[in-house]
Amino acid sequence: MTLTHDTALETRRQAIQAEIDSRKSQAERNRLGQFATPIGLAVDIAGYVKLLMGPSRHPISFADPAVGSGSFFSAALSAFGHKRIKRAVGVELDAAFAGAASELWSDAGLDVVQADFTRIVTKGGCPAAPNVVLANPPYVRHHHLTRADKERLQQAVLEMTRVRVSGLAGLYVYFLLLATAWMSEDGYAAWLIPSEFMDVNYGAALKHFLTNRVTLIRVHRFDPDDVQFGDALVSSVVLVFRKRPPVVGHRVQFTLGGTLTQPHSGDMIPVDRLREARKWTVYPRHPKNDRHLSNNGDRPTLGDFFRVQRGIATGCNKFFVLERADARHRGLPEECLRPILPSPRNLATTVVYAGDDGYPELDRQLCVIDCDLSEPVIESRYPALWKYLQTADAAGIRDGYLVRKRVPWYRQEQREPAPFLCTYMGRGSENKQPFRFVWNRSSAIGTNLYLMLYPVGGLAAMLRARPERAEIVHELLGAVTGHELRGEGRVYGGGLNKIEPRELARVCATPFVERWPELAATIRRIEAPLLFA
Repeated sequence: MTLTHDTALETRRQAIQAEIDSRKSQAERNRLGQFATPIGLAVDIAGYVKLLMGPSRHPISFADPAVGSGSFFSAALSAFGHKRIKRAVGVELDAAFAGAASELWSDAGLDVVQADFTRIVTKGGCPAAPNVVLANPPYVRHHHLTRADKERLQQAVLEMTRVRVSGLAGLYVYFLLLATAWMSEDGYAAWLIPSEFMDVNYGAALKHFLTNRVTLIRVHRFDPDDVQFGDALVSSVVLVFRKRPPVVGHRVQFTLGGTLTQPHSGDMIPVDRLREARKWTVYPRHPKNDRHLSNNGDRPTLGDFFRVQRGIATGCNKFFVLERADARHRGLPEECLRPILPSPRNLATTVVYAGDDGYPELDRQLCVIDCDLSEPVIESRYPALWKYLQTADAAGIRDGYLVRKRVPWYRQEQREPAPFLCTYMGRGSENKQPFRFVWNRSSAIGTNLYLMLYPVGGLAAMLRARPERAEIVHELLGAVTGHELRGEGRVYGGGLNKIEPRELARVCATPFVERWPELAATIRRIEAPLLFA
């Protein structure tokens, strides 16, 4: 679609956007969630909403609750024209962006309000309700929100929408729900947000809202390899809906890849099916979308044979994890150290053998400080360790969130060495595994970049009696296809895949029962006859 309004003004907006962005570091912009919408995408979205609304000349009341420099207003002018937009408001917290948007677009009718949208909307401080909302809300992760902010936002959403939002939800969820409560009935909204809510537990409230309280029209998920924001690894989705309850038999258009106007694939999904779906990224079915291979619960899973647990979070690997040679040079006592595996990128093998002392037979052996002795005891008994621990204050180690909560602060989470591990994130397409399974024959534990698999039940009993079968277990884990792993995990921008303990536990484990049929009888979750139905 081609811009039909003042392209010089839009070019100026992009220059101003780039200049304001350059004033902040990447880390600061990540914390604030400031990632501007590319104008081509904004125009595509605005044009699609115009197509939905049809040729009616009904006047437009436009709003963007996170207006930034005004890319969506620019796109709205392109799609609807100046004459049809009778009223327009943009809310922006950042003073620099609010000033820029006002300077750029005030003559075109945009009323810019510099404020925190989530506060003024709850106090009745917003202008009249809009009938078109186009927005790319700030992508602020939950851990960048204070406890007080979370409680305020949760209460505001509950009062205005009767929706209970999980404390793990990002700021964009609150923006969407509060802005929908503000907009007029029968109005149209299009939101560009991260696609993570489609698969995770804390997205359940938003998915329930979208399938019961509004008429969800379109869900367009971009190809994860096509990052919409060049400076943020975010896999994005466009949600388009109308503010009115869905009718019986309503179907939602799911599309994948390409653009809204020219997607690579699409499917119409009954809203009733969406209400029951655990993951929405299984739609639409397409050769490039292997998310539909997620386990539907009628087959054995890895969770039937393993307890899956994340590795330890030290609070600061640079301080607590040392090369063993360095620890020896410093005179740190062996009894206060534990062997630990290197990060996955530094572990070239998938079988880790052990030396006589239990440490991995690796060129670079690592250890982690782990001690439950009090500080006075360490000072008198292990002066070298005491001296090293005293350097933590100057480095700010003790101010860290995890370290602050521990007693004593240098004691790690307790984990037994896991015989099998799975890397937590990775890349891989087609049948290539995005994650690696490691057979750990050493006494080393892993950091939280690994998921640790502890055999349980029948599998654990079998390995105790026949330990040589551990090699076959590793082979079976290594045979899990990339399609299956991606089907249960989640994908981020740039094709980065991640998998959480519960997701890995849902991966199909039928090959284990096929190899050792006697394991079927040890599964308590489902009846053995169903395994082969």
